[in-house]
Formats: sequence, structure tokens, C-alpha cells
Amino acid sequence: MLSFKRGKVEEVLAKRPGCTEILVQIEGERSKAINYDQLTGNISPGDIVVVNTTAVELNLGTGGYHFVINNLSRENMPLEGQGHIMKLRYTPMQMKVLSVEEEASPFRKKLEVADSLKQTPVVAALLHSMLAPVALAIKAQASKKIRVVYMMTDGAALPLALSRIVPELLERGLIHGTVTVGNAFGGQIEAVNIYSGLLAAKSVLEADIIIAAMGPGIVGTGTKWGFSGVEQGFVLNAAAVLEGIPLAVPRISFADPRSRHYGISHHTLTVLQKVALAPTVVPMARLPENQMQVVLEQWKEARLQRHCLKVVEAEKQFEELVVSGLNLATMGRSPEKDKAFFLTSVAAGIVAAELAG
Repeated sequence: MLSFKRGKVEEVLAKRPGCTEILVQIEGERSKAINYDQLTGNISPGDIVVVNTTAVELNLGTGGYHFVINNLSRENMPLEGQGHIMKLRYTPMQMKVLSVEEEASPFRKKLEVADSLKQTPVVAALLHSMLAPVALAIKAQASKKIRVVYMMTDGAALPLALSRIVPELLERGLIHGTVTVGNAFGGQIEAVNIYSGLLAAKSVLEADIIIAAMGPGIVGTGTKWGFSGVEQGFVLNAAAVLEGIPLAVPRISFADPRSRHYGISHHTLTVLQKVALAPTVVPMARLPENQMQVVLEQWKEARLQRHCLKVVEAEKQFEELVVSGLNLATMGRSPEKDKAFFLTSVAAGIVAAELAG
């Protein structure tokens, strides 16, 4: 069940493609809210809105934002444009998109014949916070211009517009296109599933490397199987089936206080042991000796022989990441405070660039 309230927009705080952050007065209190322009249209100070307050009331990790359900100051929003594939299906917010596979799509013919990634590296990441360090390391490592495409899955946030880092990566030329698959929406290309999304990234957006990761947020329960990052294995298997090169970014940390995420996270171990059936390249940065011993022992105990562990030096690219000016954090920790995590993501970018070259 959801909780919703009526409020009045007082101020527009920030705006980026597809997303407007606002300040709204609700029952005498001022609160932050997010309006997805693709869902509820443009929004302005003075508008009366209905907002979903559920996540804030539950103290979940949404950054303290409510979400606009309806702008009552807009009498109607006419249905415009082509496309009949529905996302957010059978919910009150279901919306139509022009999916790349549809007959009306200008790219339909390419998708009809696309059946191979032709050895394109597919970097499958567990967390959205891995996207930027992977992309930055690719550019730093590549000896030639490489087109990097981000495919966002529907494992976490569904609107691509929620991400603050994606517009910055596009602006800096660190990624060159976006695809949203499943019920995720807002990419330059919309696709029905992971397989057609990967093929669209290659055949339509001409990717040399594809980075696949969920949007901001991740669901975890502390149980072996109850986490949304299990989808990493689905991406790796799809990459192998489509004749790409699957690379898994392992989640490694020595800063996370939870024992299940110490060293190699149980998320990564579950994916590589049980879900990723295809042999996969697993990049890893060379860590300090004591940390290296921990992760190598975990790797050995997990019996991951079918995968290829590739250890690389990543300190130089990590330093470039630190001074890049990008707003980077994972679970609230900066690169300096969770170095192993970011070093590992950088290592994945280095290996992907080498394979693409």
C-alpha cells in the first residue's frame, strides 16, 4: 500500500533531462520531491501536486525525496508520439515507449538481423556506483577512441532520469549512449529485455564496450538469494549467449562494517558460484598484501575455477578518478574511504579497454 498527500510546489531546486527536483509544501511543512517529466509532465512553482510519501515515511534510502504522482494544475496530458510497448505495466503509472524492436522503430530492421555482439566486452556491474569508475578507467586506458554504451536494467530505480551521474558521464564523453531495458525507462534507446538491449547497444549505438548495471539503489535482505544484484548473472549469461565477452565487476570492500560484504561480498560469490553459468572474466585490482590474501582465499574457497580472475595494477587510474571532479560515493563512502571498492571498478574498466583494443 502507498501513502500519498497533496502539496503545493514552492520552488524548482534542480533540473536535468527527464527529472525536476522541487520543494513542495505539505501540511505546513516543506519537503523535497522529484517529478519525472516523462510521467507527469512539466512542473512549475504554484502547481498543486499529489506526491507519494511512502519511502520517506519508512526512512528508506531515497535521499529524503517524495515522488510526484499527479500534477493537479495540468488539466490533461495528450498522448503523443509513436510506440505501444508499455513500461510500468498494469500500474496506475503505466506509460508507452517506442521500443527499439517495434515495427514503427527506425531501428527495427537492424534488430531483426542482430544476433551477435561480435566479441564486444560486456561489463556487468552489481551497483550503479560502479558505472562512473568503470567508464573513466576505460577512457584513461584506451589507446584509441572507444564508444561506451550504458545499459540500465530494471533491478533498482526504473527512471534513468534519477541518476545524477549519467548526464555528467554523457557530457564528458565517458559514455556515448544509453539503453533502458525491462521496465526501466528514459534511455536514448528503449528495449524489451536484456538480450535485445545488448544487441541494440551494439547494432544501433555502435558500442565497442557495453556497461550493464541497475540504476541507483539496490535491494538486499542479508539472505543468500534475496538481493536484486543477482541479475548480474543474467547479464553475464546473456553476453555469452550473444557472443560477447562477459566481465563481472566483483563487489569488494574492506570498509563495509557488515561481515557478509567484507572482502568479496556474498553478492558476488552467489552470482559467480550459482548464477553466472558461462565462463566469465573477473577483473581485480592488486590490493595491499593483507587484503589480497583475504580475497584470494575467498576466491579459492568458493571454487570459481570456471571463471578467469585477472589481476591488474590500477593505482594510476584510481588517482585519476579521485581528481576527476566526479561526485562519487558508494553506500555514502568516497573513493578514499572505500578504496578497494573503487579500485576494483577501475580494474574492470582497464581490462575491458584492453579486450576492446
